[in-house]
Amino acid sequence: MKTFEQIVDLERRYLLGTYNRYPVVLTRGKGVFVYDLEDRRYLDFVSGLGVNALGYAHPRIVKTIREQAAKLIHVSNLYYHEYQGALAEKLCTLVRGPVGVTSMGACRAFFSNSGTEAIEGSIKLARLAGHRAGGEAKCRLVGLKGSYHGRTFGALSLTGQDKHRKGFEPMLEGVTFVAQNDVEGLRAAVADNTCAIVLEPIFGEGGIYECSVEFLLECRLLADRHRAALIFDEIQCGLGRTGTMFAFQTFGVAPDIVAIAKPLAAGLPLGAFIAKEEFANAISPGQHGTTFGGGPLACRVALEFLAIVEEENLLENVNKVGAYLKQELQAVADKSPTAKEVRGRGFIQGINLEIPARPIVDDALGEGVLFNSTQDTVVRFLPPFLLEEKHVDKGIRVLKKLLKKKRKEAA
Repeated sequence: MKTFEQIVDLERRYLLGTYNRYPVVLTRGKGVFVYDLEDRRYLDFVSGLGVNALGYAHPRIVKTIREQAAKLIHVSNLYYHEYQGALAEKLCTLVRGPVGVTSMGACRAFFSNSGTEAIEGSIKLARLAGHRAGGEAKCRLVGLKGSYHGRTFGALSLTGQDKHRKGFEPMLEGVTFVAQNDVEGLRAAVADNTCAIVLEPIFGEGGIYECSVEFLLECRLLADRHRAALIFDEIQCGLGRTGTMFAFQTFGVAPDIVAIAKPLAAGLPLGAFIAKEEFANAISPGQHGTTFGGGPLACRVALEFLAIVEEENLLENVNKVGAYLKQELQAVADKSPTAKEVRGRGFIQGINLEIPARPIVDDALGEGVLFNSTQDTVVRFLPPFLLEEKHVDKGIRVLKKLLKKKRKEAA
């Protein structure tokens, strides 16, 4: 095995310089822990930026991958295989939800390679449906300031953060941004030429800010009034992270299209968008497609992921341990002069600091804990759904220790 220095040097010489990596090489994982080259153990509150919801080396996922890889990994979407339709059925059933839970009704799904591609497909579908409902002029999009939807041009054009867009202009035309939870600004932005309102119910990269129920209800009302699609980007906050299978079920407001990805195939690349029939019917064969999206390996693993979440009652754990995490983070915020606010719910939470968060994350490596920072001052928590209260206790101890250390250094 190569040394740490050899691995870093290879990347420095041959990779595009797009990542500011932490100084650790990870080699394996088990449960909520990962291990480095020297077999040092780290408690993981990042879970691959929300991807590894089942932690690492879950025995059922390992078994499923082994079995399917020996049979069929990929076929073109020119042909059928047995898992894509089954996964689409499962997702369309889940967005309907049980009796008494907010429902999207009858839907259809499309599978992509990533969340960004799911957003691209969602806005393409909204444009098609908009043209059908109101002609070529019905093409404008409304997004939110501070949002993040991905790095391709369509997704980037809807991302309301200048730091991600700078240097890549011009963006996709016809996008209007409004502030999150600004109902009056939303009313002024949405019109008959709007084809879609696109938002994250909880900002992920934007700093763990929630949309208010009042704001989401107004989005729903305006989308209906102007025959526009309401698109929820649940790539980070969906598929169980809020304690319900979809974040829209947490807030009680159903979108017309929902984009998902991150944990869907338990670490394999797979995204999807799920659209109500009235919007799904706008598209025809040949108008959208993918080479890799929805392959047999990824789809079979995704079915197993969803089965594990249900059979192991992991949403119950997200709610229970997520409430404990929030309680403990709030206790830190109440007592530490360097902490301002705790935001989020379930297993998508953040603590906003008065100081830069990156040094806290850097120092946590030495304590055997993986944290993540976003928006400069937010320590973000996206742990695996298997997290227990004893793991929260370890993370909070380290966070308290490092905040105390930074206060002393600043004194």
